[in-house]
Amino acid sequence: MTSKPQQQSHLQPTAVSAADITSEYGPFPGFDRIHGVTFDGRQVWAATGDALVAFDPSNGAVSRTLDAPSDAGTAFDGKHLYQIAESRIDKIDPSTGRVLHSIPAPADRGSNSGLTWAEGSLWVGQYRDRRILQIDPADGRVLRTIESDRFVTGVTWANDELWHGTWENEQSELRQVDPTSSEVLKRVQMPDGVVVSGLEYDGHGTFYCGGATSGKVRAVRYPKG
Repeated sequence: MTSKPQQQSHLQPTAVSAADITSEYGPFPGFDRIHGVTFDGRQVWAATGDALVAFDPSNGAVSRTLDAPSDAGTAFDGKHLYQIAESRIDKIDPSTGRVLHSIPAPADRGSNSGLTWAEGSLWVGQYRDRRILQIDPADGRVLRTIESDRFVTGVTWANDELWHGTWENEQSELRQVDPTSSEVLKRVQMPDGVVVSGLEYDGHGTFYCGGATSGKVRAVRYPKG
């Protein structure tokens, strides 16, 4: 099922707000970039390229490091981590770092960006293809396609709302989109020069945003209204 963007000239104006950045974490020693982020209920996990780094969001202290190819998005299903590793998605035991299962990523290296878990599925952001795919975590089969009008750099669900990160024309945003029509419902604009390279909602009013080559993770308050 493919949802195509609609022209929005006849729609209500999209709500736009400036990002309320409440905390910044990193750069972490030995790691100079962030590709994806997820939250396991206690720790934030950040994909750095060669390792997954877990830190305590209350103080930024690193608590775990797992060796794992991690060049794009990261997700957590309540028990396991999922990590895009070039042409595949690995299912990882966070207690040991062991890869339990792998499925093909839905596109070649460099095309996949964000990753999140919701409704028993993985959701994959695709950067230059400007779309979000719902895929079967058992075999990688594409179940649904949602189009965007911007580069997709991260994806998450905030309760029943679909959000994705963007970066285009030197400007990054967090966007809530209607998963049926692709209509943009809310926009949260990041400060100039701040890039979003991964996105995760913690279930308690905070988005965690990967900061690409800054090596930082930023906490952004969920917008009210």
